[in-house]
Amino acid sequence: MLQQPAQRIVPLYGTFSALVSALGAGDRLVARTSADKGSPQTAFLPVVGTHMAPNIELIASLRPDIVLQLVGRKDAAIQSDTLRGLGFPVLDLNVASFDDLFRVTRLLGQILDKNTEAEALCAQWQARLDAVRASLAGRAPVRVFYEVRYPNLLAAGRDSIVNDIIEHAGGVNVVSQDRKLVRFNEEALLAAAPDAYILQRGPMNTMPEAPDRRPHFQSLKAVRQGRVLWVEEDRFARPGPASIDAVEELARWLHGK
Repeated sequence: MLQQPAQRIVPLYGTFSALVSALGAGDRLVARTSADKGSPQTAFLPVVGTHMAPNIELIASLRPDIVLQLVGRKDAAIQSDTLRGLGFPVLDLNVASFDDLFRVTRLLGQILDKNTEAEALCAQWQARLDAVRASLAGRAPVRVFYEVRYPNLLAAGRDSIVNDIIEHAGGVNVVSQDRKLVRFNEEALLAAAPDAYILQRGPMNTMPEAPDRRPHFQSLKAVRQGRVLWVEEDRFARPGPASIDAVEELARWLHGK
């Protein structure tokens, strides 16, 4: 795609900012999205809107060598096509699993001429995931429900980094649909009867009420037994280097490891 390593990068999703920085190329980032506030390295950069509604004129003025976009939504695809029409290379990337995370990290390593760093990073991540798996050998998986939003209950489905985090941490997602996000009603939740209930806090779930204060939720086994874990959306729902931390954190909570 590029004749030489990218020097001016516009990431339209926070995952890509985190990965570029983890590869030691954070100084090549020239913008961030409005949601990408977690890194001190990106805090001072120009804000180019959101990944679904970026400011095309501002991006063009930054003269990027490459724009990194997240695959998934039609609006995002339209913006990618618009940028390509203006002559800017756009790389559409999917990151819904650890396999995706490793693949994208290696691809960015090629684009940035950071292949050695990418391989070292992936090897380090894999060693940590292998260590968690070894520590859980012989333990039965814990049935988990992950709340993305409440009210109008929204759950993490099987096609998500959340699902991969749960499985690598010795759990199994009680939501069986092969989608990233799944609308779930209270009757279905009661029927699923999870052993552990995880709810995120963040932009998609700004002020969730504690499950033990919600009508009907008190009858859930996980709530009755106090098996409720609050997590940060950025760490658990946005794939990136922190996803490995999330696996280790969740494994300790689910299994006392």
